[in-house]
Amino acid sequence: MSSTEQSKTKLNQTPTTQRMSWIHKGELTLIERLSANILKAGPMPKHVAFIMDGNRRYARKLHVERQQGHTQGFDKLAETLRWCLNLEIREVTVYAFSIENFKRAKDEVDGLMELARQKFSRLLDEQEDLEKHGVCIRVLGDLTLLPLDIQKLIAQAVLATKHHNKCFLNVCFAYTSRHEITNAVKEAAWGVEQGLIKPSDVSEFLLDECLYTNNSPDPDLLIRTSGEVRLSDFLLWQTTYSCLVFQSILWPEYSFWNLCEAILQYQLNHQALQKARDQHAEARVLQQLEADRCCAADLLQQTGLGKPVDPQLRQEALQKYTAEREERVHSFLTALQEKRDRFFTDLNKGFIASAKA
Repeated sequence: MSSTEQSKTKLNQTPTTQRMSWIHKGELTLIERLSANILKAGPMPKHVAFIMDGNRRYARKLHVERQQGHTQGFDKLAETLRWCLNLEIREVTVYAFSIENFKRAKDEVDGLMELARQKFSRLLDEQEDLEKHGVCIRVLGDLTLLPLDIQKLIAQAVLATKHHNKCFLNVCFAYTSRHEITNAVKEAAWGVEQGLIKPSDVSEFLLDECLYTNNSPDPDLLIRTSGEVRLSDFLLWQTTYSCLVFQSILWPEYSFWNLCEAILQYQLNHQALQKARDQHAEARVLQQLEADRCCAADLLQQTGLGKPVDPQLRQEALQKYTAEREERVHSFLTALQEKRDRFFTDLNKGFIASAKA
């Protein structure tokens, strides 16, 4: 039997309930457990991101409808999440739907939206399982671009799992990195307009906190399948110091061993990546300190009418300015989070109201 025929047979034999599930049940085989234990003896990524590429090519390879390729791609995500749980990888981010995907043929976009309806509806049916594993679902992107019924399903799923904290699944849907960064700048501008922060408070740290991913650490490892060697506008800000692994396998054919290979590459590069991350963190602290020092000095110059300032007074002014900036930023980020929470809460209220009607 050829590999294509084997894939078709496997596709037809997989139980429908399992194909629909967000997390496959089951344990690793003995050889997989042994391999996992060996890997876990080294540094393990805590956060892994996936560009799940190759669903359409997989469908062409098997001579099936594109929609079946996308469905099998979701099934592989559910299986991969189980592997990650077994490997103690507590956070996974996936590129589920790019804003650029809206440019595809209408029937394919409609099919992907219908798949999203099915999967998020299924997620709501699996709340007990998600609670058992402590899975928090976050959906990152410009959700206003999606049909309203899908927005409401997403809001219900996000709110139902928001207090789970054992592991996290970030689904990037209606997302591109440039859109995310642009939105972060708009959020900072909103903070200035509202008088919550000053223009001088805008920094790399602040923009970090305005991104969709503000509740997550940057990915340690990013994996792209299908042989494409590009990021396709995915997590450009967050992956500066991530290990990037490009694998030729099509996403629906991804295996536990492909994941192990990627983790091994991460381990081989871990020391250099960690050093670069640490250096950047130190540089960012110094950059913020210098910015605060300049702002405090400007204020002293304005109040002192250009007279020489005592070093002790300069230090006190710096400490005062830093404390005030941190308080402003904290208030702004609290207001921003409340605004984002209201978006989901209002959608969920609409979902409940429409369900009662």
